[in-house]
Amino acid sequence: MTQRAKGALFGLAYGDALGAPTEFLSMTMIRERYGPAGPRELETGRVTDDTQMTLWVADALIAALEEPPLTPEHLTPRLRGRFLAWWKDPENNRAPGNTCLRACANLSHPNIPWQEATIIGSKGCGANMRVAPVGLVPGLSDDDRAGAAQLQAALTHGHPTGLAASELTAFAVWWLRSGEVAPRDLPAALRERAQSQRAVYREEWLGGLWRHSHHRSAEHFVSTGWDECLAVLDRLDTALAAGDREADPCLVTGAAWVAEEALATSLLCFLLFPEDPVAAIARGAASSGDSDSIACLAGAYAGASLGFAAWPSHWENVVEYADDLRRYSAGWD
Repeated sequence: MTQRAKGALFGLAYGDALGAPTEFLSMTMIRERYGPAGPRELETGRVTDDTQMTLWVADALIAALEEPPLTPEHLTPRLRGRFLAWWKDPENNRAPGNTCLRACANLSHPNIPWQEATIIGSKGCGANMRVAPVGLVPGLSDDDRAGAAQLQAALTHGHPTGLAASELTAFAVWWLRSGEVAPRDLPAALRERAQSQRAVYREEWLGGLWRHSHHRSAEHFVSTGWDECLAVLDRLDTALAAGDREADPCLVTGAAWVAEEALATSLLCFLLFPEDPVAAIARGAASSGDSDSIACLAGAYAGASLGFAAWPSHWENVVEYADDLRRYSAGWD
């Protein structure tokens, strides 16, 4: 089980490419076109903004770590610059999320602090669809990993649930990549993490972000996000107990248009098939919700857990941005 960073990054792109053609299709249409198990082969390898923004987060992390340790002072301007590069890129034509576009338009004004540029009320899945690289960097403290995960979300999605879900997504990737937590123990470990962080506001990384919300204190701000994540983890437990591998994964844990549901529904797809990564992303692609984001996160978990060799070997030469995926993962493996 080697090359877990490569497995996670390529798995994310594979899931993204597999789920992109099914987004906005009904379950009836998906089953008619692909069968009950969903798509099992990459059609074109073309990815969406999920993979594009993931690569920019990876690039920002590598640049920030050229002068270790990782700090918000090093990471913030690099994330801001990379997000703006994505925003201006002609290849940014993959149905990007409105929140990301609006926030980047605000971030393009250099004199506006990012805490004012972000969309404070949005907890869309764009907050955590791109956070996987934060879970792949070795050698970070838990506090720095949490801070970086929340910061990359907060630049566009300022809602506390977006921050909390992004942190949990990054820790799920890290625990699987490091072997610290077995897949079967992941929901309990995430619940413990969420409960321990309910009153922790990371001011070093977020500054006065909470003051732009309607919350009465920083602690009230963050607890709202963690409580929503704890609630969706309850729904994840319910879905896992049912163990239905053929049902639409969005029925219990949600359609994943918002961050906490993206976390839970992608975890459900992975945990239903912890030893079969193609089945996990196929289940995410065969869903009634945000299928590319569900499948891409499921692919990141599966690749972090099983390593690159678990994926079909010929997919590496099919998927878009393969050179970038190889380059970013090489140092982390």
